[in-house]
This record gives sequence, C-alpha cells and structure tokens, in this order.
Amino acid sequence: MTDQSRPVTDAELDTIRARYRAERDRRIRPDGARQYQSTASFGYYARDPYTSRTERSPRTDSVEVLVIGAGFGGLLAGAFLRGKGVESIRMMDEAGDVGGTWYWNRYPGVRCDIESYVYMPLLEETGAMPTERYATGEEIRRHAIRIAEHYDLYRDTLFQTRATALTWDESADEWTVETDRGDVFRARFVITSSGTLTQPKLPGIPGIESFRGHTFHTSRWDYAYTGGSAAGGLTGLEDKRVAVIGTGATGLQVVPALAESARELLVLQRTPSTVDVRDNRPTDPMWVAELSTGWQRERMDNFLRVLAGEPVEQSLVTDGWTNTISLQRHILSGADAPVDDPLQDERDDAATMNRIRSRIDDIVVDPATADALKPWYRYMCKRPGFSDLYLQAFNRPNVTLVDTADHHGVTAMDEHRVYVGDRSWEVDCVIFATGFDTGVSGVVSGTLPVRGRDGRPLLEAWAHGPRTLHGFYTHGFPNLFQLGAIQNANSVNFVHILQEQAHHVAEVIDRARVEGAARIEPTVEAQDAWLRTLHETARDVSAFQADCTPGYYNGEGTQTMTGFTYSPGPVSFHRLLAEWRAGDMSDVLVHDASRTLRLPTPVGAGIS
Repeated sequence: MTDQSRPVTDAELDTIRARYRAERDRRIRPDGARQYQSTASFGYYARDPYTSRTERSPRTDSVEVLVIGAGFGGLLAGAFLRGKGVESIRMMDEAGDVGGTWYWNRYPGVRCDIESYVYMPLLEETGAMPTERYATGEEIRRHAIRIAEHYDLYRDTLFQTRATALTWDESADEWTVETDRGDVFRARFVITSSGTLTQPKLPGIPGIESFRGHTFHTSRWDYAYTGGSAAGGLTGLEDKRVAVIGTGATGLQVVPALAESARELLVLQRTPSTVDVRDNRPTDPMWVAELSTGWQRERMDNFLRVLAGEPVEQSLVTDGWTNTISLQRHILSGADAPVDDPLQDERDDAATMNRIRSRIDDIVVDPATADALKPWYRYMCKRPGFSDLYLQAFNRPNVTLVDTADHHGVTAMDEHRVYVGDRSWEVDCVIFATGFDTGVSGVVSGTLPVRGRDGRPLLEAWAHGPRTLHGFYTHGFPNLFQLGAIQNANSVNFVHILQEQAHHVAEVIDRARVEGAARIEPTVEAQDAWLRTLHETARDVSAFQADCTPGYYNGEGTQTMTGFTYSPGPVSFHRLLAEWRAGDMSDVLVHDASRTLRLPTPVGAGIS
C-alpha cells in the first residue's frame, strides 16, 4: 500500500485506477436501481412499530396551509409560517408523530453524521443544546417534538395519514386533498416535504418472501424481538444468529451494537464504506457558557460556506467534512471552480483513500477481513462514513464478514438460510440496512397524484424532467410548494438546506398575503429562465460518476446527477433567492382584481 505520508506517484496512481475499475466492474448490475424493491409489497416491513394506529373520523373542513411531511423540512415550514402570523396550519404525516427520518430511524447506535450544533435547527429559538457533538437519534427526535410544541404545530395534525390525491379547484383557488383515511378537505396552500429519507427499500433477493425466521428493516426496528433500546443491550439476540444486509451509513452504526449482543453476526457486504474517525464527545459546558446570541446561525452559515468553497476568515467546525472540501466538489455543488489540475486532484483523492485504507489495517486484526473492508473507489463515490466502533467490531470472534461483490449481493434466501453464490448460512434473523428511496416523494413517484389547472397531472407536465422556478413551484400548479433536492442547491447538512427553503416559502406566502395576491404561480418565462440557468451553470460530473462504484449517487452505475442542482452552490443560491425576494416577486404573484387572496392579519409569535 502507498505510504500515506508521501505523494502518490504516477505509477502508483495507475495501479489504483486499475483497482478502482476492477472493483467497480465486480459490483455493476445490469438492472441498476431496479435491483431494489419497495417495502409496499411486504406490509410488515413498512408497518409502524412505534405507534399504534388510532381510528378517527374523516376530515371534510378547510385549512389555510397543509404541510405534508412532519420531518425537519415540514416543521421548519410550520415554524416560519407561524412567525408570519399564519394560524391555520395542518401538519400531516404517515408516521405516528413528528420527526421524519428520525421518527423512523430508531435502530441501535443511530446518530447524525453532521455536528449536532449545526444540524439540529432552531436550538437558540427553542432554548436547546445537544448533549454531544454528534447527537443520538433519540435526542434529535425529541428536538423535533420540541419544535412542534414550541410553535404550536400539534394544534392541527393528521398523523398515520397518507395523502392520496391533490386536485386544484380553479373556481375556489384551493387544493382538494384526499387521503387514505377517507379525508376530503381543502387547503389554500400545500407544502410537500416528504420522502427524502423515509421510504425504506429492500433488495430484490429471490426467495426473500419465503424466509421463515424473523426479519425487519432498520427503519422499523423491532425491539420487541431484539430487546434493549437505541443505546444497546439487545438481550433478545443473545442466542440468535443474525445476518445484517447493508454496510452503508446505517450499517456502520448498527453493526457494533449487534456485534455486542448477538450470538453470531453475519455482515453481508457488497461495497465497503469509507470509515474515517468520528471523534464524538460530550458538549463542553464551558464552551456553551461562552456562546453569544446568534451563535448557531453563525456556525451554520460558516459550515455551509466552508463546504461550498466560499471564503471565510476561519472554519468554526473542524471535522471529516471540512478536511475534504475539494474532494466533495465532484458530487456537491459549490463555489469552487473546476480544479486547475485534475491530476493533482486525483492524487489528493488517492492519498485520502490510502489513509482511510491504512486505518483499516491498523484496527482490524485479520488480514483477509481487513482487505475485504477496504473501499476501492474515489472519495465521493459514496457518502463518506465515520465511526470509532465499526471496524473494531470485526475483531470479535462472533462476527463474520461476507464479501458478496462477485455475486452482486445476496443471491437467494429460503426458509432458513441466506445464499451468496454456492455458500449459505442458516440464520434466525435477517436485518435489512439497505436504506431508502432517496429523494423520492409521493409527488415524484406518482403515489401522490397531483392534478393542476384543467386536470393536468404534474408528472405529465414533467414528462421531460422537472420544470420549476428555483425548485419550489411549477406553472399550472398554483399554491403548491415542494421542499427537497430538485433544481436547487445541496450540501451535506441537508437540514440547513431545508431551513433556507422553508424560510423562502414562508416569505413568498407572506408577501402574497400582504399584497392580496390571487395565487402564487410562476410564469412560464420565469420557469424557462431558471432551467436555462441550471443548464448554463451545470458542472459536468458524468465522467467522475461513470468511474464510480455503483451507489445511489450514480443510480447504481446507470446515471449521473449533472444538471440536477444549482452547481454554483448553496451560498450562491441562497444569495440569489434573497435578491429575488427583495424584488416585487412578479414572477410568481398573480394579481386578479376579481379574485384576491384574503388571509388573516399576521398575529402571534414565531420566527421570521
């Protein structure tokens, strides 16, 4: 292996490239993303294990704002709207409470991989402070509840409810909303913020439905079977042979807890993750005492600027993300221009990956296991991982790593066994740490049909790709806002992105209320201009992604993300939005003397 303390030579780089190509080719499947299947066909995988279903009467009333999705995006939208005096806000979610991905992900070891002081929103506003640098999932979930309580968002909620249709009523300038609970009600505005990391997916393993042991997805953890809690102590597994499928971000966190508790643990890995130092620690009370008003906003903005390649006097956060800024530009949008020296950039990438691979040798005792755990791809081909516990778990005698790459994953299951080629293992429990349909909301997938003016389906309007202004709204679908990753900017701290989006939507709705606009709808010209901007500024990362190992960044090796986001980055995008809001918003505010938008005078407390 290359010495991590010295530069990578051209000869060494040629060897690394060849290894990257060989490892990529071991894993590419012709079915691409179709290798996965929705949990919808297996009801028990999607069932909510945390909250019992409560029956209720269907709603047939009207609300001013409906927010679909009660994760941080929806909660932030509700909080900002409260700050603008909007009282009639209904929160709706398929889950039994607020929290979004943190409602669902309660598996042992779950934490955020972004520093909690910048990840958890509205800390100052709600009087909260995380107890650790990287907060546990339970602490984050309770913070979501704190936000909902602080801004009185529980006042009108529909939990365990899925929207099944949105239909625009032109005569009333309202949306008719239908749900799987028989509701048929009206909403002036609809904000969707769902699906980013909530819909679990399963590998399409032949025979998966025939397994007679216990099985569940990590986002629907069955503590009744495993015992214990998110802190560990899974006593129900002490006599069990457990297989976990998936070694991405979830696998890195759940494997150590399973290794401590299970009689035998089989870790089935197709592609190893990068595993860098986590360096978690308790929050320092002396540091907290020295913080001044506005500290979180300053820290969040600083972190965003650093990762986006914007100039700062100093980085307030020092971690694995801020130490690899230039390498992230191959996937994440940002201000950095394309590298002047691609070869040097590739050498830097190789040196970073050499260091990560060397760390595995330093920790994992068995050489064969260590080799199988080494990631052979460029740094941003997969979301980077961090753990100070995962690699150590493979030194335990009850833990076995199975490399499935040559067979493109687990090849079969039957009543009692999992198969990889001609090898098989009898297990009592199979746990799927296989992630989510990332970024696929019901609006995008079609499970939530949206019909706008003249009954036109949104997916028909998007037949050749999404058409929006700033990623939020589409001509022909008035008063409908979407929060998420479509046609705007991105960052590893996606909650910050959602916070800026929620702020923007609240500002637009507030301007419409103040001016008495009939509706909010982008013009075709503004929409087309935004699409031109996206294409003109798009950074071509197709070559980089084509060389990557299969993963969700490149559609399991079948597609690229070029043109999907605003390439100049989140800081530039937020600046663009602020400048646009300073204007008259004529691109979206529709004034009609015969039909004006009449809303209550702003009252109440909130944020602005």
